[in-house]
Amino acid sequence: MKKLFIVFMTVVMVLSVTLLSGCGKTENTVADTGSEIESTVSETVETSDSTEQKPVVLVVSFGTSYNDTREKTIGAIENKIAEDYPEYEVRRAFTSQTIIDKLKKRDNLEIDNVEGAFERLVSDGVKKVVVQPTHLMSGYEYDDLAAVFDQYKSKFEKAAMGKPLLTSDEDLTKVASALPEITKDYNTEGTAVIFMGHGTEHDSNEVYVKLQEKLNAAEANNYYIGTVEASPSLDDMVSAAKEGGYSKVVLEPLMVVAGDHANNDMAGDEDDSWKSVFEKEGFEVECVLQGLGEFEEIQKIYSDHVGEAISSLN
Repeated sequence: MKKLFIVFMTVVMVLSVTLLSGCGKTENTVADTGSEIESTVSETVETSDSTEQKPVVLVVSFGTSYNDTREKTIGAIENKIAEDYPEYEVRRAFTSQTIIDKLKKRDNLEIDNVEGAFERLVSDGVKKVVVQPTHLMSGYEYDDLAAVFDQYKSKFEKAAMGKPLLTSDEDLTKVASALPEITKDYNTEGTAVIFMGHGTEHDSNEVYVKLQEKLNAAEANNYYIGTVEASPSLDDMVSAAKEGGYSKVVLEPLMVVAGDHANNDMAGDEDDSWKSVFEKEGFEVECVLQGLGEFEEIQKIYSDHVGEAISSLN
């Protein structure tokens, strides 16, 4: 009986050691797994926060339905900004609802209008945003954009607007320097190089006159700035070409994209187009359908304005 008791106790002791050993192993496994889960969750949270809070540069343009020029101009400006500020996501918005609707119907291409773009930014949890217009000047369209920006800016931790292309005296000097450089291939003797701007009744229309003054100061005396809908007018450009004794006129848009105005008002075959009017006056006419956004010198000015806006946030 005593012998049986000893055997029984021995078995109990062995089982106890085994169970304790098993329990210890299970506890360590849970602790390790818990540590791994915590680490994974932490990384996921950090990644999620980083994605949600990634700052955005919203590039706002009037827009164009001309697919070929859109990516060579607006797209090129956006790409330059993305290249210079890789820590920012670059998004696109158009101000023309007519163009937005046309692209949707014709090409099934969806582009946000300004309000839609802001709503998307808020919905995506963006905390910091820079709005960069591709407008040439602070005219009516810029004023409208600024009004929408003022409505939404409180929804972000940090928000700023970049400046249009022709804002400061330095901007005008840079553009006046760039125009002869980007047109040097057809800047020949006896040729007047005439840029066609849109023109506006807004006070900002004065930038066309200021740009002309900068060109004159740089001795680019055969370069002229006119507008479709304001002053200086087409008649002013014809008079200037005659007074300068030029035999040839090169026409190019002073617009970010070579869209409707460039293709129709400037280079169209209608009797009232700039091309037709100059031809009737006896000039040889060459039309260059390139928007300003195609040129690196112009892209850089817009990108620099983004940098200024980013600096104001910091």
